Order: sequence, then C-alpha cells, then structure tokens
Amino acid sequence: MTSRIDTITLDNLLPRVFAQEEMPSSQIWCTDCRIERGGRYLIEAASGGGKSSLASFIIGSRRDYTGTIYFNETDIRTISIDGWQDIRRSRIAYLPQELGLFPELSAIDNIRLKADVGGFDDMAMVERWISMLGLENRRDYPAGRLSIGQQQRVALIRSLCQPYDFILLDEPVSHLDEANNLIAARIVEEDAQRKGAAIITFSVGNPLLIENATKLKL
Repeated sequence: MTSRIDTITLDNLLPRVFAQEEMPSSQIWCTDCRIERGGRYLIEAASGGGKSSLASFIIGSRRDYTGTIYFNETDIRTISIDGWQDIRRSRIAYLPQELGLFPELSAIDNIRLKADVGGFDDMAMVERWISMLGLENRRDYPAGRLSIGQQQRVALIRSLCQPYDFILLDEPVSHLDEANNLIAARIVEEDAQRKGAAIITFSVGNPLLIENATKLKL
C-alpha cells in the first residue's frame, strides 16, 4: 500500500483481553470511529485503558483485537510485510511510550538513523528543533546518559524525520514541563501542517498541548 492514507476507521474494535469484561462507555471501543488526515485528536484513557494497545494495533505491530481497522477502504489485516514497511516509512510516524532510542548512540545519531531510513534530509530543520527544545549541549551525548525528559525530546524530533499522513504520539510529554510541552506542541503542529497530516496523541495524564484537538475517550 503506497497511496496516501486519508482515513483510519476503527470498526467495532476491542482488544481481545477486554472481551470478557464489562466495558465503560467509550468513543472508540466497540463503536465506528473515523480519524481523518489533517485532523487533531487527543485519545484519553485511564491507566490500563488500552491506549498503547490501540497505537500498536494501528501501527500493525499487534493483532490481538476483534473488529476491523481500515486505512481508507483497506482492511489492515490484508497488508503485506512490504506494505507495512512502506507505511511505517512514509505514511504513519510513531513515537512509542518506550521511546526506542539506541542508548549507546548519541542523540543526533539516533535522529540521523531515522532520517536516513525515512529519506529525510533537512538537517537544518533538525538543528532548529534541537535548539528550540534546549538540547544543543546534549546532541552528542549517548542517549542512555540523557534524562528521561531529554530522551523524550530526542525521540519526538526523531519521529518527525519522515513523510507521514498520520503521526501517533504515545505519552510524548509525560516528563516535560509546561514550557517544553508548548514548544513540542508547536514543533509537531507546524510539521503536521506542512505535511497536511493528522496528529493523534495518546495520554493518561499530561497531554501534548495541541489546540482544538478532538478529544476521544477510551
């Protein structure tokens, strides 16, 4: 699948682990929910409500759910391995809660590695983001020596270094203060606007401060 993704539809979706439980009212589970390219969405959940599971379902790394997820009109269970590789390189960007940085590599090398895979060559923009997020003095530090808040900022920059129609951000600012949250939100908003993309953030507590986001409760 190489064409642009304009909609993600969640049709009666439910994690299998929840199948025998009585679920509280949800705007996503067991409903028909459509997420559109260009939109801004905040998915809120209590701890254990399944937000990271939902992100993993959408990105195709887990399939332990009932119901169907569609990209445009395509059931994602029918997408080939090569198709998923293309989607993850050029259609859906993803920042997992676990961050996934290589601890032995420097902050800038973690970013460059993703930029090379994603065909992103605007390193001047990367340096601007590094400066905006106060990481100039940490760009050459091994990621494993950075604080968790610094690691989140590095991982956020890294997630932007590819084309995308949708960007999924799982607890992207849980360790950032309000000032850095606002800067991160501005960076993501501006980049998504340039790409005409949707922003989907997942949060239990401190959300990315994107204005006018549609709130959806799990």
